[in-house]
Amino acid sequence: MYLPASVTVARDSFLLAYPAFFSIINPLGAAIIFLQAAGDHTAKERADLARLVGIYTFSILMVSIWAGSLLLGFFGITINALRLAGGLFVARGGWVMLQSPEDTEHKRQSQIMQDDGTPVSSPNWRDIAFFPLTMPFTVGPGTMSVAIALSSGDNGRNSLAYGVGISIAAAASAVTVWVAYAYAERLTSMLGVTGTRILSRLAALILMAIGVQIMAGGVIGFMQEAIRSSGLAAH
Repeated sequence: MYLPASVTVARDSFLLAYPAFFSIINPLGAAIIFLQAAGDHTAKERADLARLVGIYTFSILMVSIWAGSLLLGFFGITINALRLAGGLFVARGGWVMLQSPEDTEHKRQSQIMQDDGTPVSSPNWRDIAFFPLTMPFTVGPGTMSVAIALSSGDNGRNSLAYGVGISIAAAASAVTVWVAYAYAERLTSMLGVTGTRILSRLAALILMAIGVQIMAGGVIGFMQEAIRSSGLAAH
């Protein structure tokens, strides 16, 4: 079936961005740690927390997608440099997760724990929805870097459709976080620690491959610029 070019671009960007967001956030693995932080609350309160974290996750991703590359452009960083650096960062994150998922789990767990080993708490339980449950636990610097790197991946044609596809992926990722956290207790009983770590390694492999793909786009972009520059110099 024939699809308009803009629809095809949006679909392809969604299929690139959603696995990247899913891999770096790892909502299934994070849900187990979320349950530790919110385990003392009622099921309704945990569901409300999950909804708030999903909303905040979507907001941060959207700001990163639409404003992150503009901010870097303000400092004179080219799109190809952003792709290369962002892809390298993403690939490195996937490599680290692939080699030692236990260390990654421990680091995320420490973000929601106090020095005495108890979960971060507040008189108003909604206060922990943004910090630390959304940022840095769910959406940290790595996730924002992925969003910025992905937003730089369009080639200038159908850039709006490309951005829309990534935005839909951000919305789908936020909904995934919401559902995973809301049903964290069921996921914990279904997957267990072993199942979660298997999924974490698979997600890490996908993330590393996406990072390499983003880096390749930056290298190709630099090569094209060099070819155009040499062509102009010859004339």
